[in-house]
Amino acid sequence: MTVGLQIAIDGPASAGKSTVAKLVAKQLHYTYCDTGAMYRALTLAAMQAKVDLHDEAAVLAILAKITISFKPGEPQQVFVNTQEVTQAIRQPDVTNNVSTIAALAGVRRQLVQHQQMIAKKGAIVMDGRDIGTAVLPQAAVKIFLVASVAERAQRRYAENIGKGINTPLAVLQEEIEVRDKKDSTRAISPLTQAKDAVLVDTTALSIEQVVARIIAITVEKQKDHK
Repeated sequence: MTVGLQIAIDGPASAGKSTVAKLVAKQLHYTYCDTGAMYRALTLAAMQAKVDLHDEAAVLAILAKITISFKPGEPQQVFVNTQEVTQAIRQPDVTNNVSTIAALAGVRRQLVQHQQMIAKKGAIVMDGRDIGTAVLPQAAVKIFLVASVAERAQRRYAENIGKGINTPLAVLQEEIEVRDKKDSTRAISPLTQAKDAVLVDTTALSIEQVVARIIAITVEKQKDHK
């Protein structure tokens, strides 16, 4: 019998984490948990409520009033209570503010507890910024995806064009650099590679090549857990 493992995929913005994680989960028949979508959903809810995004108490009050849930599909749908927010949470205004919400200690503490409950049974692929270091430090498979800023900006640009969002490439590159700095220097669970994580540079790799690499790593790990 194949053992279901916890797979933690971390990395900076637009390194391909979500795309790769979904495909890995699909091929392995694992559950996929998009932790970034949780922070994005809360960011959207806080923005809609017009609260100060730096006010932890106000943001936590919003979190206490909402339920963030997922519905399987292509793409996976995200809901805040009964409102479907799959596309809304990917808009530039949310993208540019989510790091502020993610830096709030109380918010991270509550969402991390929820994520750990989801992952308890194993056979899960979870991606984010601190999965291998804070959320699932005991995960059998830890991957840290990276790519050059230029490549990540190009990917975000192509993704945005497909959604009808026309943000100049230079602006996207600057936004990614700013977000990298915020994510890697925040006091609470900063973006950093776990010591036992495998570094995968996706700059020159196709999505299929990255997925194949992660699955190969997982298959090897499964041999140790039989």
